[in-house]
Amino acid sequence: MTTIHHRTCHICEANCGVLVEMEGRKVVSIKGNPDHVLSRGHICPKATAIADLQDDPDRLRQPVKRGADGWQVISWDAAFREIAQKVVALQREGARAAFYRGNPGAHDYALSTQSGYLQRAVGARGTFSASTLDQIPHHYAQYQMYGHVSLAAVPDIDRTQMIVIVGGNPMASNGSLWTVPDFRNRVKEMQARGGRLVVIDPRRTETAKVADEWHPVLPGTDTALLVGILQCVLAEGGSLRPGLAELVDDSWAQVKPAVDGFDLDELADHCGIEAATIRSLATELASGKPTSIYGRMGVSVCEFGALNQWLIQLINLATGNLDREGGTMFPQPLLDLVGQVGKGNIRTVETARGTLPSIMGEIPTIAFADELTRDDDQRIRTLFVIAGNPVLSAPDGERTEEALQKLDLMVSMDMHITETSTHAHYILPPCGPLEKDHYTFFFGPLAVRNFGAYSPATLPMEEGAKADWEIAADLAQSILAEKGKPAPNFDTPRERLDAMLKASPAGMSLAEVEAQPNGVDLGPLQPCLKDRLLTSDRLLHAAPPELLEELHRFAARLGEVPEGSLSLIGRRHVRSNNSWLHNSRRLVKGPDRCTLMINPDDAQARGLEDGDMAQVASRVGEVEIVVEITDDMMPGVVSIPHGWGHHRAGVSWRTAADHAGVSINDLTDPERYDRLTGNAVLNGTPVTVEPAREAVAPE
Repeated sequence: MTTIHHRTCHICEANCGVLVEMEGRKVVSIKGNPDHVLSRGHICPKATAIADLQDDPDRLRQPVKRGADGWQVISWDAAFREIAQKVVALQREGARAAFYRGNPGAHDYALSTQSGYLQRAVGARGTFSASTLDQIPHHYAQYQMYGHVSLAAVPDIDRTQMIVIVGGNPMASNGSLWTVPDFRNRVKEMQARGGRLVVIDPRRTETAKVADEWHPVLPGTDTALLVGILQCVLAEGGSLRPGLAELVDDSWAQVKPAVDGFDLDELADHCGIEAATIRSLATELASGKPTSIYGRMGVSVCEFGALNQWLIQLINLATGNLDREGGTMFPQPLLDLVGQVGKGNIRTVETARGTLPSIMGEIPTIAFADELTRDDDQRIRTLFVIAGNPVLSAPDGERTEEALQKLDLMVSMDMHITETSTHAHYILPPCGPLEKDHYTFFFGPLAVRNFGAYSPATLPMEEGAKADWEIAADLAQSILAEKGKPAPNFDTPRERLDAMLKASPAGMSLAEVEAQPNGVDLGPLQPCLKDRLLTSDRLLHAAPPELLEELHRFAARLGEVPEGSLSLIGRRHVRSNNSWLHNSRRLVKGPDRCTLMINPDDAQARGLEDGDMAQVASRVGEVEIVVEITDDMMPGVVSIPHGWGHHRAGVSWRTAADHAGVSINDLTDPERYDRLTGNAVLNGTPVTVEPAREAVAPE
């Protein structure tokens, strides 16, 4: 007999509703839930991978300890006791400890609310995470302008007449920092009411292929495009929309003079988009119709990432589309994090490579390997990695790999022996995904409707299994006990979630939310900026001095020609999510997706044919990869997908190793970063490409 369970897919930011059909502990099928209030029955291939993750034969079910003869199974009690003893002994020596948090943890509300106990028990002086590899520029701009790192304005796609997407690919991501499931059909609905989608990207992405226009842009030059659009918009008049003007501070008067000093033709030459096209985009965005401009990875992981995100906000403000139906709007979700967590901060941190920005208390991951290898008493000797794989996700992966081997104690909380966790001394595996409950914690506040959804666990835990939050809590208590300190009183995740829901404006209890398995719909987004601003004067800060200064720095760099014959960008695919889904047999089947995409003219100039092996080299490394010739790439630009590189020794996920690919981050350069945020520059890496050298047989 089978049973149907309502659940929210936890794999990506879309948080789609799914129906999981079970026969005992066997997954029979996973389908989209047509009654889900946000996703409307949409499902992407990633959701089907939940079954592969749950039943993965390579998934660890018990803690393991690395010994002289390899990995040894160890009991939870023994693991907690030994780790606690080593943590405390290293603390007494004055050894520095740190945390690295990976992407999957952001999809686990329980771990998010509990892991702080472990970090405090460990005494970690420093947090690294995937955030400084892709999204910190968003948080920086939001803090500077609106007063909170998480106060995000998202395109109101269901009511807009035009969206310009710069460096984003929601057909693959289902929305990134913009929770927008069923994107394709939402675009079709927009087009059916006369709306248009325009995509700006060096590659004709999956999103560009459903758009009305695609304009290729040179990697890392989007700032010129955005300055040009803003300049053209303001040239038609700098008056703000009535009702919005009184929410904006006096620094608005500095914006127009700051962008008027640029020459539009020079901006066009820099980014590779004609001045006439820039003017046309500006005219459409400022037409009076509801429109929006949205930028994601391509404009974040470059030298001027924070500047780009600020300019995007200014364009939406200047065109009258900020906080407007059909423009960009601030969600008011069922659980309002903005009202219950700190505003965040912008500070600096001293590292082995000097003073770097620190947003939300994080150390930029560009300094991760430096802090593991420094030769003073500030070297990180104890490291906890929570669901992260920096060997594949951080710049210069080979150096990161070498640096991890210098640790006195490394503990990974991970389901697999990965490229990173293989260097751990202990791996503590959480239970399977269907054995955990789920709430739309971080991504409800980014959704295209005001909503929230809770899913109870689909399966009871296997005997001896623990959820991520239980591992963190139990280990924290063991460390405190080793110090002779009492365990803290803390709420369980369900208790914490219930309290946060009740404290939010909707005021619902967890029991009330759980009783609505299709999610709770609070309706479409509504204008609310006046009530949401959290700056000290409750005004939108249009032109923070730091961003004006960064605009001047960009002006001084305008026209510089990057080194290297080609510019390397990453890419994502709907069947992948960073590095952690490649052990799913459902998702990796089919054609090889870890290829070097290259324009036909660039391939011909280098004597490359489709299917050849090419050598790609940057300042920090080189890889050999299969060539895929396609006119989806603009000339002068090549692309390698993010998250591959499973050829390294010691990994246990066999399906991933059988589809190893190469890591783009063996080529990215940790010396390149956004000056305001410390975010890594993963886009526009200068590279050379040539036919791979033939292997020479030994004599």
